Amino acid sequence: MRVGGIGCAFPGRWQTGRMNRIAVLGSANMDLVVRQPRPANPGETIIGSGFLTVPGGTGLNQAVAAARLGASVDFLGAVGTDAYGSELRALLTGEGIRTAGLATVPGATGTAHVAVVDSGENSIVVVPGANATVTGLSPAQRETIAGASHLLLQCELPVSVLVEGVASARAAGVFIVFTPAPVVPLPDGFLAGVDLIVPNRLESAALTGESDPVRAAEVLSAGGTWAIVTLGAEGCVVAFDGSVLGLAPARPVREVDTTAAGDTFVGALVARLAAGPGRALG
Repeated sequence: MRVGGIGCAFPGRWQTGRMNRIAVLGSANMDLVVRQPRPANPGETIIGSGFLTVPGGTGLNQAVAAARLGASVDFLGAVGTDAYGSELRALLTGEGIRTAGLATVPGATGTAHVAVVDSGENSIVVVPGANATVTGLSPAQRETIAGASHLLLQCELPVSVLVEGVASARAAGVFIVFTPAPVVPLPDGFLAGVDLIVPNRLESAALTGESDPVRAAEVLSAGGTWAIVTLGAEGCVVAFDGSVLGLAPARPVREVDTTAAGDTFVGALVARLAAGPGRALG
């Protein structure tokens, strides 16, 4: 990886026979998106300017981003028996993502209720639905993880399955990438079991108690872990083993809607990592 002119490579348990294979253990939601001029105050009704439904979920977003950059992706999770579940499964299949590890369970598919204001910022309320049923891995899902080069996981599934996923990946020598979104209580030692943690500024502060993202990156990377703290338009801080390596600048863009921007970043990052050791990230 190239950070502010510094060349570095992620150490890990690389397995050349399964390079470019990513297992995403994560959420699949239908996003219900409303556009509005500004955030509503408590008790206030305002008029919105638009509404649409968009496939989403942190896990699904990351999986699609990785697949569109050429990675071979398996999606592990659950959807409901409603129309949203069928639509999400079809979307994943259409993106070339394998869904043998995506269960269909009775009840509703997860939903995310997204309010996007005219400035481009958003607020989100997630209703887990079928995602809440993913409390452990099936034998087939464990086998899929063992055959991957990278495991990508987040916090929109129960913590019990995240713990099991990390244990399965470590036993098989799989490189583990963790996005702590949303921040939830994690067992002692959980973060030490991942190879790379990618929080945003708020998530890193919640995990470490450090408001300075540089200091937060140092804390999160202590003990031989990689940490990338994303800072939106300011880029991201990259650290390893308790030391910050530099700041990677962001490319200037016109902000339209920040929904899933972080998910897209992580999916793209892991796709490039899975392409092989020594490949520069630009």
